Amino acid sequence: MDYASTLWTLGVSFVLAALLGPLFIPLLRRLKFGQQVRVEGPQSHLKKTGTPTMGGIIILLALTLAFLKFSDRGPEFWALLIACLGFGLVGFLDDYIKIALKRSLGLTAKQKLFGQLLFSILFCVMLYRMGHGTTVGMPGTHWSVDLGWGYYLFVVIIFFASSNAVNFTDGLDGLLSGTSALAFGAFTFIALQATQQQSAIFSAAMIGAVLGFLVYNAHPAKVFMGDSGSLGIGGGLAAVAILTKTELLLVVIGGVFVLEMLSVIIQVASFKTRGKRVFKMSPIHHHFELSGWSEWRVVTTFWLAGLVLAGVGLILYKGIYRL
Repeated sequence: MDYASTLWTLGVSFVLAALLGPLFIPLLRRLKFGQQVRVEGPQSHLKKTGTPTMGGIIILLALTLAFLKFSDRGPEFWALLIACLGFGLVGFLDDYIKIALKRSLGLTAKQKLFGQLLFSILFCVMLYRMGHGTTVGMPGTHWSVDLGWGYYLFVVIIFFASSNAVNFTDGLDGLLSGTSALAFGAFTFIALQATQQQSAIFSAAMIGAVLGFLVYNAHPAKVFMGDSGSLGIGGGLAAVAILTKTELLLVVIGGVFVLEMLSVIIQVASFKTRGKRVFKMSPIHHHFELSGWSEWRVVTTFWLAGLVLAGVGLILYKGIYRL
C-alpha cells in the first residue's frame, strides 16, 4: 500500500485546482458562462444569477493531471478516466448548450441518456477484458451472489444512479464539493486496504480537486461546477465502487446523494399520483432552505451526515473483509 503516493496525489491535485481557479473563473466570466437560477426556487438564490458556472472543468483538469503524474497506465487507469471524463463530457455538452448556446434545456433527455449509456458500456467492456469478477457482496456480511452477465446491467444501473444522484446534490454553495470529498475519502481508504492502488490514487486526486475547487465554491460561491463537474464526479464515484468490489457499499457511503435522489423521486411520484407535494421543494436541500434554514446550515449539516455515513461505510467494509 503506497500511502505516500496517495498523499502526494491529493496535495498536488489540491494545489492545481487552487491555482486553476483564478485562471478559469475570469475566463468563464468574460465568456458570460453565468448560472441561470430557477425563479421558483429560494429567493435568496436570485442573487447568484450570473455567477460563472462550468467550473467542473477545473476539477476534471486538476484530477487528470495529478492522476497522470502518480498513476500507472494499466487497464484500471483507463477505466477510471473513461468513467469520469466520459460522464464529465456529457455534462460539459449539457452545460455548453444551456449556457453558451442559450438553449435552456441543454441536451435532450435521449441525448443525455445515450451519452451516459455509451460510457457505461465502454466501462463494462473494460471490466470484461480485465476479468473483473461478477459477484456482488452484501455490506457487513459474508453473503454474495454471482450475477453472471447480469452484472454488467447492474454496472450500468450503478452509473446512472450515481451520476444523477450526485447531480441532484449540486444545488448549494460547497454542498457537493464537501460531500464528494468525504465519500472519496472513504473509498481512498477502501482502495488502499484492497490493494487497488489505481483506485486509491484516483480517489485521492478527486479529493484534492474538489477541495481545491471548494476554495472558490464555498459560500458565497465565486464559481459553480455545473453538470461538467457533478456528472464527472458521479461517474468517477461509481467506477471506484465497482473496481473495489464495494458496489452496494456506495449506497451507504453516498447516502447523502441517495437521499437527494429519493427526495426527487418521491416528490415527482406524489405530485403525479396525488397532486400533492411531500417536500416544499426538491431536491431535499431546498426543502430545508424553504423551512428557514440558512444555506450554510444546510451545507454543514449535510457535510456532517456525509462524514457519519462514510464512517458507517468503513465499519461495514471491515465487516466484509475482516481487516
